[in-house]
Amino acid sequence: MTTKPDTHSKVFGYLLWIFGFLGSHRFYYGKPVTGTIWFFTLGLFFIGWIIDLFLIPSMDREADLRFREGEVSYNIGWLLLTFLGVFGIHRMYMGKWITGIIYLFTGGFFLLGILYDFWTLNDQISIRNEERRFG
Repeated sequence: MTTKPDTHSKVFGYLLWIFGFLGSHRFYYGKPVTGTIWFFTLGLFFIGWIIDLFLIPSMDREADLRFREGEVSYNIGWLLLTFLGVFGIHRMYMGKWITGIIYLFTGGFFLLGILYDFWTLNDQISIRNEERRFG
């Protein structure tokens, strides 16, 4: 019997849900379009945010199936992006030192890089884990 990887954490998802009216938990689970909608509508006027309280377990299962596990932790990457993104620490954590340093000196590449990373961080980590696994 093979166990499915646990790439994302329900506990971390619920912690981000507290700020979910800004879409943070949706970005974390790899749903950037609805994360952006939540950001601009305050969680669909808080109604979608409340409904998401019950949807987090299914979003967690979908993310676990979709993304690759490996050395780079999704939880640490998202924690660093969410709270220290403008300093590029999340990029340095993934081994992307040059862009991490660029973010450090440009405020997350003038905040546009942060927006890009909110949309793509899960895929970036998944690709990095795949590279480290197979060389």
